[in-house]
Amino acid sequence: MFEPTASTRGIVDPGAARFDLVRLDPAPDLADVVERHWVIRWDLPPGEEFTQVVIPHPNANLVAEPDGVFAAHGIPPGLFARTLRGQGAVVGTKLRPGGLRLLLDRPDAVRRGVVLPAPAVLGAEDEAVAAAGAAAVAAARAGDDAAAVAAVTPLLRVAAARRRTPAASRATRRIGHVLAATVGGALGPHATVPDLAALAGTSTRSLQRLFARWVGVSPAWVLRRHRVHLAADLLAADPARGLAELATSVGYYDQAHFTDDFSRVVGTPPGSFARRCARPAEGALARA
Repeated sequence: MFEPTASTRGIVDPGAARFDLVRLDPAPDLADVVERHWVIRWDLPPGEEFTQVVIPHPNANLVAEPDGVFAAHGIPPGLFARTLRGQGAVVGTKLRPGGLRLLLDRPDAVRRGVVLPAPAVLGAEDEAVAAAGAAAVAAARAGDDAAAVAAVTPLLRVAAARRRTPAASRATRRIGHVLAATVGGALGPHATVPDLAALAGTSTRSLQRLFARWVGVSPAWVLRRHRVHLAADLLAADPARGLAELATSVGYYDQAHFTDDFSRVVGTPPGSFARRCARPAEGALARA
């Protein structure tokens, strides 16, 4: 049984979203490598566009896009933003932390912001990968999400079987255990890196080396990002929530540090973010 290593948080201002998002479980024999699949569909009027911003998780994604591009995207160095126009669909596979390093077996897999062609990651011929990506997008546009996932699953299965080793499996399982405890709240909001190391049964320094080799971000980064994800989610749900109380509830000892972290990650202070999230709700009430 593999526990979730990434929450469903991270979409900035979800109330304003102009797309449909569907999340799907991976095949059971891929659950050690794949966190989940996801499909996004949109249909915007002519001349309109929408830019969605996402606060990334410590996970890489394999993404098949409408223009035929099928690539692996490592953890972005900052926020991820994508502008949508017209009609379309995208099919993605969120790998578990360390999954891209396992599939690629190269140090550059953990470089922040890396984008790699899917054939290099999957170890398959360009034509086969392009055909699978095109089939996945076509199925997604037709509303058949299961078929979209089925189009890419065989390639993932072959790649994972080729690259799995006992050492890689031990490393990714240990990392996954730490991430699952973090996003699942098992350690509480004030968890520290030594707490994560104790959970993993190793030293702080060994845990840091493990994350550097397999994930590309530090355990401290993971803790901070989880707190910001949680804060953004709580603010989106209740924009009127007091910031001092919110800071404490997500694991900060003072509001100043919370504001600094939140502003650095999201690009706007928590108060401004809350006001932005409140606008769609007010508009919906006015139209009701």
